[in-house]
Amino acid sequence: MDFNLFLLAIIAANVIISYKGFDDVYFFRKYEFHIGSIRAGEQIRMISSGFLHVDIPHLIFNMLSLYFFAPYVFDNLSNFSFLLIYFGSLIFGSLLTLIMHKNDYSYRAVGASGAVTGIVYSAILLEPNIQIGLIFIPFVHISGYLFGLLYLLYSIYGMKAKSDNIGHTAHFGGAIGGYLITLLKEPSIVTEQTFLVVVLAIPIVLLYFLQKKGSL
Repeated sequence: MDFNLFLLAIIAANVIISYKGFDDVYFFRKYEFHIGSIRAGEQIRMISSGFLHVDIPHLIFNMLSLYFFAPYVFDNLSNFSFLLIYFGSLIFGSLLTLIMHKNDYSYRAVGASGAVTGIVYSAILLEPNIQIGLIFIPFVHISGYLFGLLYLLYSIYGMKAKSDNIGHTAHFGGAIGGYLITLLKEPSIVTEQTFLVVVLAIPIVLLYFLQKKGSL
């Protein structure tokens, strides 16, 4: 695992800001993603919400995912590209959430999930043979692209259930951001890994049709 100051800085920022939010309800409410507040002019929430988390397991899952997938991005591209994909995916996630929930003024969400999902998608495109170890089932590994698909399908369930404060919609926006930015940086992937490019687009297309049908 490469030692990368940019990655460690982002993880540290997530941990520090999330822990502040765990203990300070006012701070949490002031910087979470909240449609009513954003539409009233508090656009900073579209970034700040990406550094808050619902609880410690939510924080740990996102940071572990980032820690294991990020090296594939900065090893294949550059530190600048890693930052571009991370923050670009965060913004894509917030924008999609704002578009899909624009009339639900009470909608709230937090989490680095959009940014992390963008990094996951980017890593899978850059390194198609990634194998992911399952934490709770030792010695069992699944392919990276299957992990990405399952993660986004879980997000569809979370969007329909609306049972927590996690930004499930941002997962999709982040996936779109990581997907598009990576392909713009490395367009040869489209011809060299066409099957993978199509497979990773499936949940994104599914989201589009579910949204058009009003199922979300």
